[in-house]
Amino acid sequence: MDFGWSEKQLAFRHRARSAIRELLPADWYDVAVPKSYAHDDNVEFSRVFCSRLAELGLLVHHWPVEHGGAAGTDWEQFILAEEMKAVGEPRAGQYMNVNWIGPTLMKFGTAAQKDAYLSGIAAGSSVWCQGFSEPGAGTDLASLLTSAKEAEGGSYLINGSKIWTSYARKADFCFLAVRTGSSRKEISIFLVPMSLPGITVRGIPGLVKDGHLNEVFFTNVHVDGAALLGELHRGWDVIQYALQLERVGVPRYHVGLKILDSVMADLKAIGRADDKNIRARAGMIASKLEAARLLTYLVVDQRVKREPPSADANIARVSTVEAVIDLLDFILEFVPDALTGERPELEEYIRMSIPSGITAGTYELQLDLIASGALGLERK
Repeated sequence: MDFGWSEKQLAFRHRARSAIRELLPADWYDVAVPKSYAHDDNVEFSRVFCSRLAELGLLVHHWPVEHGGAAGTDWEQFILAEEMKAVGEPRAGQYMNVNWIGPTLMKFGTAAQKDAYLSGIAAGSSVWCQGFSEPGAGTDLASLLTSAKEAEGGSYLINGSKIWTSYARKADFCFLAVRTGSSRKEISIFLVPMSLPGITVRGIPGLVKDGHLNEVFFTNVHVDGAALLGELHRGWDVIQYALQLERVGVPRYHVGLKILDSVMADLKAIGRADDKNIRARAGMIASKLEAARLLTYLVVDQRVKREPPSADANIARVSTVEAVIDLLDFILEFVPDALTGERPELEEYIRMSIPSGITAGTYELQLDLIASGALGLERK
């Protein structure tokens, strides 16, 4: 793998960075970033921002031309993701749209589904949420109880609830996993408009900032049979494809290095940066973040070469989570005002990073997948 950026890739990074600087309002860091990118206001702002980004040919640059993209590379997709994450992710939940919901629709969707949904994603006008986790089915997604039962006229009746559903209050559609049979693996995916009667969304207050944690209740929600994505009872195929795109979709290492530099600058200003313990801890965290970056780049390189998915994505995920946890501990130990409101960028980073070991599959699940997929260990 070539560890240097090509001139074309550097030019694309400059183009992306310049566009972001041009499109963000002057008060973005003071007003929007402290709220978190899942806040209702920022989700609504994402429709404006992403629409303008789409006009510049940057929102889905890596997508095929026939779906509104420019046939860009996976590397350019990640360069854009790094630049977005560095400024607080102004795409809000639309990063999911472009990174995995859209590509999953391209692979499993019918012609009608592609026509109905991909244009809205490519234009930056639609917002999606992901309906996977439930109160009793998080890591063990196969235990989910929300069901879709066949009704009259080939439609389905959905009942149940989802939890931790980010962006749900403002989402137009839900990428919903439901049980359609009696066995653990008889799960299906439905593309559900959030405006349908019988859907109720309730926010969950907590340490993670407003907008990220929501409950969604489905009470006798009628959906057309055309909302089924892929084959009935074969939702695991769709989920596994989507998750292998999602697990390295957020470049936490990029913003982590930026935050670490900021913290060390603060410690230097008060004469503590030369403390041997602090320097050793900071050096170890920087090394872990760099390792996470390189492992993530390895997975991107595999995608570029069209190699099949492997446990390397899980390894990259674990390395990123460990680096982030170490950085959180470091901030809370040496920057006492990190959660007092005096340091909004640190507070935002802390609150947004707390669920990093849970989203896209818990840390423990990733270790299980590494044990089986990389080490070949048998399940007992």
